[in-house]
Amino acid sequence: MAQVFVAAGSNVEPQAHLAQALTQLARRFHALRVSAWYQNPAVGFAGEDFINFVFGFHTPLGVHDTLAQLREVETLCGRPRNAPKWAARAMDLDVLLYDDLVLDEPQLKLPRPDLLVRPYMLGPLADIAPDLRHPTQGRTIAELWAAFDSHAHQMTLVRAAATVQWP
Repeated sequence: MAQVFVAAGSNVEPQAHLAQALTQLARRFHALRVSAWYQNPAVGFAGEDFINFVFGFHTPLGVHDTLAQLREVETLCGRPRNAPKWAARAMDLDVLLYDDLVLDEPQLKLPRPDLLVRPYMLGPLADIAPDLRHPTQGRTIAELWAAFDSHAHQMTLVRAAATVQWP
């Protein structure tokens, strides 16, 4: 079983879309470990603030089948497949780590390169997997987060307002 960590984010009705995504994800992957939820400004474009979290799970699926499941959840949550890269999102699910896999394909790079520069990815991952070693850095996620200049990036802890329906 592969251990997978995924970043989730939305800035279009984020509470509702993130709760919807968690319900769908729990149906597919079952025992999810979910970080706290954080609000932060949009990165790369002017837009409403995002709410982000990271979740982890184990799966027997290969990396590409796991990615296909995540894309289905994005679509169910209102994200069109042809959505522009730097724009508002009803749902964004990004694979951060898939076991210790290092992969460099046009549609999938692992570990996710921006994990090390995006506080809304690294911080929540440190919440749920502080002792996990980054496959190319060799340091734990907690060590990477402790060295990160988190004060340069605004991130506010938020409470999920929506109820998640677990299967």
